[in-house]
Amino acid sequence: MKQVDILVIGGGIAGVSAAARFAQRASTVLLERESALGYHSSGRSATFYHFGIGDDAVRGLTAASRFFFANPPGEEAGSPLWQEKSALFFATSETMDQLEALETEMRRFSDNISRVGPAEMQAIVPVMKVGDGGAVAGLVDTGGRKLDADLLLQKNMRLLRAAGGEVMFNACVTGIVREGDRWIVDTPDQRYAARTVVNAAGAWADELAVMAGVRPLGLTPLRRTIIGFDPPQGLDVSGWPFLKTVFDDGFYMLPDAGLLLASPMDVTPSPPCDVQPDDYEMALAAWRVEEATTLSVQRIAARWAGLRTFVADKVPTAGFAPDAPGFFWLAGQGGYGLQTSPAMALAAEALLFGLPWPELLSEHGVEPHQIRPERLFG
Repeated sequence: MKQVDILVIGGGIAGVSAAARFAQRASTVLLERESALGYHSSGRSATFYHFGIGDDAVRGLTAASRFFFANPPGEEAGSPLWQEKSALFFATSETMDQLEALETEMRRFSDNISRVGPAEMQAIVPVMKVGDGGAVAGLVDTGGRKLDADLLLQKNMRLLRAAGGEVMFNACVTGIVREGDRWIVDTPDQRYAARTVVNAAGAWADELAVMAGVRPLGLTPLRRTIIGFDPPQGLDVSGWPFLKTVFDDGFYMLPDAGLLLASPMDVTPSPPCDVQPDDYEMALAAWRVEEATTLSVQRIAARWAGLRTFVADKVPTAGFAPDAPGFFWLAGQGGYGLQTSPAMALAAEALLFGLPWPELLSEHGVEPHQIRPERLFG
C-alpha cells in the first residue's frame, strides 16, 4: 500500500492544476483513468478565454486566472499560455435586451468591451448577415484569448512533477473506503492510503462520491457538440474573432488550424461516458452558421463532443464534503474549467490547507461561500 498525503482523482484541468499547487505543500499523487490527461472534457473544449458566460463568481474566477496564463511559472516563465483573439457577441433585434444585460455584466470585469453596429460587425466578420433578420448590434471584447488546452495540461503536469508529485495513468478507481484517518483507494495496479482524497473526476465525480459513501452534489453532465469545416477557398479567416450569439438557441464559431469550428451550444443531458457527437446536433450547428452568415458548410472535416458538468447553480465547487472527513470536492467546472482553472487551483489550495483566502480572488469578488459545497445542501 502506497502512503500519500493527497490523492487527486481525475486528470482533467481541474485536477492537474490543483495537484500542481498541492504538491508544493504535501506529497501528492494524481490518478487518471485514461492514458492521457484531459481525455474527456478538458481536451474537447473550444478553449477560449472570455467573459461572455457564467455569473459574477465565474467571471471573477476568469479574471483572477489571467496571472497564470499571461506569465506562467516554471521553465517557460514569461511565455504566455494563450494567443490574442478578440471575441464578438452579437444580437438580433429580438435579443437586444440580452445584449444589454451581457454588456453590463461584462463591463464589471473587463475594460476591453465596446459596442459595435452592423457595419462594424461586417467589417470584422465579412460573412455576417446584418440588419433585418440578421445581427443588429454586438459587443467586441479585445481581451479575449485563445487557450491551448494541451499546452495548459502539460504545463501543469510539469509543475506537479517538479514539485515531487506523481501522475499515474490507466489508474481507474475500483474501490474507495474510509479506514481510521485514511482513505483507502484501490486501482488495478496499486492500493493507496491517503489523508485527503480530492474528487476531481469531472462527469464521474458523483459516481465516485457514491462509491465512497459520500453524499453526491447532484452533478449534471451535458453534451456539447463541435464541428470543423473548411472556409471558402481563398478566404483568410485566421483573423476572425470568436463569434457567439448572446441567445441560447444560437451558436459559436472560431477559426482554428485552418478550419472554422462551430457549435450549436447544445446542452443535452448525458450519463458519464466517452460521449460522441450526435448527427442532429452536427446538422444543427451547420444550419445555424448558414442562417447567420453567408457561409455554406459543404463538408464537415472534424467532429467531436464533450461533457460539460454543472452543479445546480452552475458555479465550480471546491471544499471538504460536509459529511465525510478528508473528502475534498473539486467538481462542476461546466464550460469554463480551462479559463478558471488557475483561480480554482488557488481557491482549492487555500480551502484544503486552511490558508488565508487569496487576496487575488477577493479583489475579483470571489469569496469562499460562493464555491464551497455546503451551499448546495441548504
